[in-house]
Amino acid sequence: MTLYTLADCAARIEAAGRLLSTARRILFITGAGLSADSGLPTYRGVGGLYEGALTDVGLPIEQALSGAMFERRPDITWRYLSQIEASCRDARPNAGHYAIARLEAMHGAVTVLTQNVDGFHLMAGSHDVIEMHGTLRRLRCVDCGRCRQVDNYAGLQIPPDCPHCGGVLRPDVVLFGENLPDQAVHRFEQVLAAGPDMIFSVGTGSSFPYIAGPMLWAIEQGIPTIEINPGHTPISERVMFRFRLRAAEVLPALLDAAGYSLDRGTD
Repeated sequence: MTLYTLADCAARIEAAGRLLSTARRILFITGAGLSADSGLPTYRGVGGLYEGALTDVGLPIEQALSGAMFERRPDITWRYLSQIEASCRDARPNAGHYAIARLEAMHGAVTVLTQNVDGFHLMAGSHDVIEMHGTLRRLRCVDCGRCRQVDNYAGLQIPPDCPHCGGVLRPDVVLFGENLPDQAVHRFEQVLAAGPDMIFSVGTGSSFPYIAGPMLWAIEQGIPTIEINPGHTPISERVMFRFRLRAAEVLPALLDAAGYSLDRGTD
């Protein structure tokens, strides 16, 4: 893989920044690659939590973290959700998260659709955030449906009991094989119906239809699209601007090019 620097992409950053400066409604679609800049491992891939074929209980991670497994053996699913939460516990948002939050604060019409469950966008100060896969920071009872916010899972009984009804608590995340939450899907549909005039794909492989679809629609309509991802994705060859750089590097540079002052000390 060819390694690029900001200097290599200076002209394209300036051009993309000019378009960003005139955009009215901006949509960011973010994935695990953005949080990787905070030191979080992805499930698989270089530095992934589960690079091997099977977990230590002899199951693929997709099976261990499935809704069907949670119904049968919540202790197994909780085992790996706890590992993922522990990997997030001491990490913090990076310059990419802060750049998006600063753009929303200065511009206004900025929405984030994230696949990530770490809560970093909200921690960084973004407000219009659609957490399509839920969040590890909230536990939900499978029986009574009540939720509680949590800072971390340290000291929790695994699996924990609901203090209200005694049912089993689970992180309010979408497990493999489960449907996306209706409220998040409806909110995303509203954002798309409003007509974003610039869309970013940041750190996601764009393999899900709800991610690739809006990007392909924008490409067909001639709406500016920007992909930030060191790797290759199905949309890489079609976007208007592709940056094979870390999001924590290129997002602050794009804001500078667009004329938005960014306090680089916030990361």
